[in-house]
Amino acid sequence: MDPPDLLSEAHATFAKLFEQARVAGEPDPTAMTVATAGLDARPSARTVLLKAHDQRGFVFYTHLDGRKGCELQANPNAALLFHWPRVRGGVQVRIEGPVEIVNDDEADAYFATRARGSQIGAWASKQSETLESREQFDQRVAQVEQEFEGRDIPRPPRWTGLRVQPRTIEFWYGAQYRLHERWLYESDLAGEWSKRMLYP
Repeated sequence: MDPPDLLSEAHATFAKLFEQARVAGEPDPTAMTVATAGLDARPSARTVLLKAHDQRGFVFYTHLDGRKGCELQANPNAALLFHWPRVRGGVQVRIEGPVEIVNDDEADAYFATRARGSQIGAWASKQSETLESREQFDQRVAQVEQEFEGRDIPRPPRWTGLRVQPRTIEFWYGAQYRLHERWLYESDLAGEWSKRMLYP
């Protein structure tokens, strides 16, 4: 008998829980915390939205020149955290692994699906840089609107997708008295996956 495909099993479990979160009425099941660290090893975390997931990994979009983009270029490793409190008494999914930039065709295709206002914002924002006033940003938005008036808006060259390629995936199921259930899937250096339970 062939050994189980544990990576596929983990992805199937994620997809099932993701759908349960949607049905349960979570405010936004795609919301996930992304933790990064630059070369100084100082951690930084923020919430972004998951835009794609498959066997290759978990994708979100950002400016490469913003703080998380710069950190992920300097140290291309990230941790993701989903928290769905309305699913099975509370579920967390923790994912850790290296990060790669998606190819241009994939990024272009996703950017084309964004609302025009979001496309304009991607051009107008100098993500994470100092902003003197809200009026200054509003002026930049107006300039971008004028520049692309009457035509499609292309993807900014430094705005793209980042794919976290999982090396560990943990499913954390909440239980009374903090007697939680935890399952950890992890890959070794050869790419072989294993599965084990963890103490709460």
